[in-house]
Amino acid sequence: MKLKKFAAIMIGTAIMAGSLCGCGKTENKTSESTEKASDGYVFKIGTANGSLCLAPLHIAADNGYFDEEFEAAGIKYELVEIDLSNAADLTATGQIDASLGLAGSLLPQIDNGLEIAFTGGLHTGCTKYYVQKNSKIESVADLKGKKIGVPSLGDSSVIALKRKLFDVGIGAGTTNMEVELIPYAMTDLPLALDNGAVDAIALHDPVAYSAEQEYGFKKILDLTEDEKFKNEYCCQIYVSIDSAKKHPEAAAAYTRALLKASAFVQAKPEEAAKLQIDNKQCSGELEVNSLLLGSYNYSPSVSGARKTFKDAYSELVRIGDFNDDKDIEVFTEEHFKIFDNVPDSFVFENGNFKEV
Repeated sequence: MKLKKFAAIMIGTAIMAGSLCGCGKTENKTSESTEKASDGYVFKIGTANGSLCLAPLHIAADNGYFDEEFEAAGIKYELVEIDLSNAADLTATGQIDASLGLAGSLLPQIDNGLEIAFTGGLHTGCTKYYVQKNSKIESVADLKGKKIGVPSLGDSSVIALKRKLFDVGIGAGTTNMEVELIPYAMTDLPLALDNGAVDAIALHDPVAYSAEQEYGFKKILDLTEDEKFKNEYCCQIYVSIDSAKKHPEAAAAYTRALLKASAFVQAKPEEAAKLQIDNKQCSGELEVNSLLLGSYNYSPSVSGARKTFKDAYSELVRIGDFNDDKDIEVFTEEHFKIFDNVPDSFVFENGNFKEV
């Protein structure tokens, strides 16, 4: 399977990883089913096409979960097409109310004052780390002093790697880094490893899947399988702190819709992949897209996402990336919001959703 077959999907995946992508014009799409809401408030949801990882956002729109939840709340909503690389900033500055993304890449920004709050986790996994097939490196513990190619220094794969390096006794903080991180464009990372420019690389699916198939790289860490990370929610729902405080019913409706959509993807990965392709929300091959969606744990969780946030932030403080001047409990309460009318999770069975 060649890398070029995944180029279109990869672009979207790179967005979720924090890389740049031009989504073109901004277009507002207002749900007809919410036009009857009595007040003038409209909850704006940032979205874009092109990414397999955005399956819950796409499915929530395609299957009418946004319509159902916002109509029940009596609130209007809009889908606003944006450049997802700017989604968190657009949310924090009030240009939109909510979006979703890789939590790891957002933690440093939140530590520096980004006014967003997570509200639930959508899926685990999707990030992998490779070395050449004949490399003597067998695990993360062998990476001390090595060159590692990454999508960007602020990428979520770097945050996870630092945490794993710290676990095995390798310096990973800003003042004691014992590996060399070298940024490359996502498409160049497999070539950099194959040519020996770096000793290891971090990749997100579907590029990771494609590179492994084409080059036969040896996998030394997979966040889907690793005991430390397999239950952590890499992709999370977030809203602006201002919206969570002033419009909690809207933020809750948004969260419920995405939790439902994620549960649908977990139960019906092939159907979800087909909807994305049919509605031109994501390109690629149905078989491969279905395989990748089915390989992650799309069972959503509010409590699991909160634990991910708290654990990751606490470890980054211990590593030395973040200052220890914050009360972790207070900081978590500020940046992870739990709503009374949102269940911890949903399960999709026999065509119906069950609260868990």
